Amino acid sequence: MSAAVGAVGPLVDLVRERLAGEGGDVTPARVAAALRAQGRPVGDATVLAVHEELRREVLGAGPLDPLLLRPGVSDVLVNGPAEVYVDVGRGLELTDVRFPDEAAVRRLAQRLAAQAGRRLDDAVPHVDARLADGTRFHAVLAPVARPGTLVSLRVPPRGRFGLEDLEARGAVSGPGARLLRRVVARRLAFLVSGGTGTGKTTLLGALLGLVPHDERIVLVEDASELRPDHPHVVALEARPPNVEGAGEVTVRTLVRQALRMRPDRLVVGEVRGAEVVDLLAALNTGHEGGCGTIHANGAGDVVARIEALAQAAGLSRAAAHAQVAAALDVVLHVARGRDGRRRLAQVAVPVRRDDGLVETRVAVAFDAAGRLVEHAGVDRLARLLDRDAGEPS
Repeated sequence: MSAAVGAVGPLVDLVRERLAGEGGDVTPARVAAALRAQGRPVGDATVLAVHEELRREVLGAGPLDPLLLRPGVSDVLVNGPAEVYVDVGRGLELTDVRFPDEAAVRRLAQRLAAQAGRRLDDAVPHVDARLADGTRFHAVLAPVARPGTLVSLRVPPRGRFGLEDLEARGAVSGPGARLLRRVVARRLAFLVSGGTGTGKTTLLGALLGLVPHDERIVLVEDASELRPDHPHVVALEARPPNVEGAGEVTVRTLVRQALRMRPDRLVVGEVRGAEVVDLLAALNTGHEGGCGTIHANGAGDVVARIEALAQAAGLSRAAAHAQVAAALDVVLHVARGRDGRRRLAQVAVPVRRDDGLVETRVAVAFDAAGRLVEHAGVDRLARLLDRDAGEPS
């Protein structure tokens, strides 16, 4: 924790122990009384500092609260009591926030898990959940985790970013923005690919804001993150099993339900399991303009990723490639540059090879300055966009 809070750390421990035995709400008056009973100083500044730290422990994310409230924050990562990192768009940065000991990190992780209705203890030492404010919460307890209990918090965007906002931030160049508008307007089926924390969901949300307002968007997500600026959006969110192992609702089940909800645009927030089979099938049965995100190191790796997911779900390699060839039009790959900034890096198109398998071929790429560079797949992209081959942007 910060130096100011760290100075009252021993007092916090004393007051916490005393109040825990008494029960009741934590108030400044009760904190002052507990300090007096210990023969400790009860100046206003000390009482308020101890009360604020205890309040954070009970209601918020403890010493992580100030980090979670930083403008532009996307991730807060806790590596045991001595290392807390934050990402505000420039890559991970070590902060001066510290916990007094491993027990404090464990308490925080268990309290956040309880808020999400999940169990976290030695019998179940890991949890993945969504908090009430939409923050994605993941934790693994020590000693399974090293160097102590690990906590990962993915903060949802506090605002709705449009394509213009991403262009202003340098995440998308002018030529890239014009191309993306054409992709949405032509109702092309696309996947946004990229690594963890590269801005896949942010770009997808911005593109959904371009969908005509007379169309119905149905979102399916494992954890609710997408907040597109669109008047007709309905959403389905997966549910993990409860502590008895019952009540699970999978993304795959929800994709099937979404198909019965008259979607103009079917969106799977993150394709990472058997739902890829149902999504590809849906895009092959008249649901134009469907989209989602997928983890991949590059646009050229997307088909291999889909193949692996589809085969795990029981689809043969040949069938998976046939589905991709018929269902997917474009891959939009986002990456984080050496400067830590996220940006649209490549636009690729699936192409069927002579052996019947499919590969993703880069059509255009964007350098660090946002300049568009044409590649081998540009002619196919131009045809998809109903434009001349010489005008990919």
